Amino acid sequence: MNTSLSKILILCAAVLWGTTGTAQALASSEAHSVAIGAVRLAVGGLSLLAACLIQKKKVDVDVRRLPILPLTVAAVGTMVAIGSAPLLSGVLNYIVYSKKPTKKWLLATFTGILGCCCLLLKKDSQIDVIGLGMAIGAGASFACYTTVNKKIVQYVDPQVGASLVFTTAAVLLIPCWFMYDMSWLVSLNGIGIALHLGILTTALAYVLFSTALKSVHASTAVTLSLAEPVTAFLLGVFLLGESLTLVNICGAVLVFVSLAFLTYSPKSSLNQEVHI
Repeated sequence: MNTSLSKILILCAAVLWGTTGTAQALASSEAHSVAIGAVRLAVGGLSLLAACLIQKKKVDVDVRRLPILPLTVAAVGTMVAIGSAPLLSGVLNYIVYSKKPTKKWLLATFTGILGCCCLLLKKDSQIDVIGLGMAIGAGASFACYTTVNKKIVQYVDPQVGASLVFTTAAVLLIPCWFMYDMSWLVSLNGIGIALHLGILTTALAYVLFSTALKSVHASTAVTLSLAEPVTAFLLGVFLLGESLTLVNICGAVLVFVSLAFLTYSPKSSLNQEVHI
């Protein structure tokens, strides 16, 4: 798979991730975010396993060749979400693979993060220290997931690898099924949201993302994932009626510019992409 197509797959995955917040907002008020996350991983993991069995993919991989530590880290990483991941993934990429960030990646990442900050800026915004810390933790987790997932796809099919990761994460979250109210799942709205989050934003999105990681740097993949907050922002404005300011619009433009700059690869440079 060429680099350009891989980047497009990552953007598609990010757009699917971007629908997560809107779907959660449309869920019942009784649905706790942790409970929704547990359901999302369970549905995603089971749907991936079912798809592997239907396609007769070899799920019984050689455990001796499977990188257990990366698999464990990836499973834990999926229990949280994206936040400050781009910069953290660049650091991890340098530590793990000794690959220095390129000037192009640094410029695109800085522009994208600046745009995301503008997207989140509201007139009455206040800094929540605890929330900021949780966001950084989420970013670190996603960066870890992306970095170690490159090792996983070297040993197993991306779809099989994703099914192992999400099934493991779902098992880790089993206690949440007994700690939170799950009555919202018995309604048609709850079932629809669970299927959307599990199949589209988890199973399909992460298969696309994992497949693309075979030919794209982990740091580049995470920066391209900034398409997620833009998608979430646009859905919030047009579907949920959230307010829109000039600063927000400028932020969206900055993110689009960073994604376009990072995605564009002249023919002369396509062969210079280093595969990790």
